[in-house]
This record gives sequence, structure tokens and C-alpha cells, in this order.
Amino acid sequence: MSHDLLNRIDQRTRLAGHNRLALLLFRLGGRQLFGVNVFKVQEVLRRPELFQVPGLPLQFSGVADVRGRSVPVLDLGLAIGHPEREPNADTAPGYLVVTEFNRSVQGFLVSGVERIVNIAVEDIHPPPELGAESSYLTAVTRFQGELIQVIDVESVLADIAQTRVEANLDPSLALTGPQLQVLVVDDSRVARQQIRSVLDQLGVAATLLSDGRQALDHLLQIHAAGENPAERYAMVISDIEMPAMDGYTLTTEIRRHAGLSGLYVLLHTSLSGVFNNAMVERVGANAFVAKYSPNELAEYVLARLRVVAAAQAAA
Repeated sequence: MSHDLLNRIDQRTRLAGHNRLALLLFRLGGRQLFGVNVFKVQEVLRRPELFQVPGLPLQFSGVADVRGRSVPVLDLGLAIGHPEREPNADTAPGYLVVTEFNRSVQGFLVSGVERIVNIAVEDIHPPPELGAESSYLTAVTRFQGELIQVIDVESVLADIAQTRVEANLDPSLALTGPQLQVLVVDDSRVARQQIRSVLDQLGVAATLLSDGRQALDHLLQIHAAGENPAERYAMVISDIEMPAMDGYTLTTEIRRHAGLSGLYVLLHTSLSGVFNNAMVERVGANAFVAKYSPNELAEYVLARLRVVAAAQAAA
């Protein structure tokens, strides 16, 4: 199974910019199907031997040796408060889903791995607000009649491992003069909060949206009202791997529309291991930065905003 899954995961970048989402489907001890974006998945293994490390949060089952690398392992069912988690999940057979995002590698224990599926974005919907577990969902969809809940693994890890990276920038970096605005597009609530923290400290106003389709509609409405979106927003900071419309497609649509094409687009992604520079150039993004380094993001934002401020002063 692992070899077959790896071959299919290696093909995932072919979906980029085609408005389809590839999901690895799995279960957490019950009948409910869950999914995770395969862009974040490195490999899937039978549950390996786990080594205990003092001081780990309760939701961590230990550390696994994966190809000579120590990988922290989190019990995903326990982490999201899934009610159907197996009673003996700590010792039951299962699988380890090894992921890479936000410049780190970690594993998630699941009870069963099903398959990889490709879902059209029009079949993906925002999650309902139904309690603690739903706070870790980034989308819901259906496949062959079954409901699939797509998990926001970035939020899970940030909440459990307390890995939120706080932006503590030099106050002297804050811009003076007329306040500039930035449009932020990301389906992860953690990422939106982190980016907003950077922009707040830079003295920059932010409009936060949760997917590419929502962002495109917002920009088109501004244009239809007779305003130039590139004059309202100094830049667009967009995630790449979003369910409703990915960042590649959003950038392509921005460049395709004469009224939006002047927007500056910075792609911001947690996918540190599989990023495709050729795709970024092809869709016409202005820059790319990997999540999540507050100082690095601030440097890109400041560089752009200083250009905009200088142009406004010269006008």
C-alpha cells in the first residue's frame, strides 16, 4: 500500500492550477471518513515502533524512527476529540501518515488508510460549526456517497504542540504615512492569524478571506463598482493549497482579467518540500515565501509596501 500511495502522491502536482483537490482518505476508529491534502503528505507507513519522550503533550504518542530521522507522532483522533476513537488506540495496529508543512516533519496516527481521490472544487464546501472537532475542519465534501471531513492539520499541530510562531518584529519597521491595505487569502485559521499579527505590527490593514474563490469574487466586485483593486490593495498574500480555488488558479485568474492584472501576488505556502518554482512563474505570481517565518514574510511585505508608498508620494 505504501509504495502505491507514494507513486500517487508523487503525481499530485499535476493537479495544481486545475481547480481539483487531491485528498488522502483515512479513518480514526469509526465509520467517518477524513481527508488531508496530499500536498502535505510525504509517505504512509504501517504503525512503527514508538519511543516515549518525557514532556510531550498527552496527544503525542511518542517519536518514530523514519528512515533515520526522529519524527514526533501525534494521535490524530485524540487531538481533534474524535468521539469514535478506538478504545485501545495507543496499542492498536494502524498507520502513520508522515507529513511535511510549515518547515517541519511530523506524523499522525490513524486507524485505517483508504485511498487517494481527486475532488472537483465545486464539490467542496465550508465546514459546519458544530463544536470542538469542527474547529479543525477546513472543508467537507462527498465521495461515492460518503461524507469526507477535511482536517486542517496545521491548526491541529499549532493548538496541541503550542507551535504558534508569534511575530515579534522591531517596532521601527512599522510604516508611517497613509495606511496601506493587504488582501490575505488562506483556508487555515492559524495561518490567517499569523499573517495578521505580522501586518498589525507593520501598521498595515488586512482583509482576511478563507479561499481563492471568495477572494476572486471579492476583487471582481471591487472592479465592478468602478474601483481599481490594485489601488485598494498594495498586494495579495495567498496560500497555494486551498480547497475552493487554489492559489495557482487564483493568480492565473487575476492575471487573465484586465481589471485585476495589476495586482501584486505573493504566494505563501506550508509546502516546503514540493514547491514548484516553474508553476509560480507560469501563473504569474510576483514572489513566493514558505511558511512560516514572521521576519521573512515581513521583509517581503515591507519591500512591496515601500515601492507602493514611494509611487504614491511621487504621484
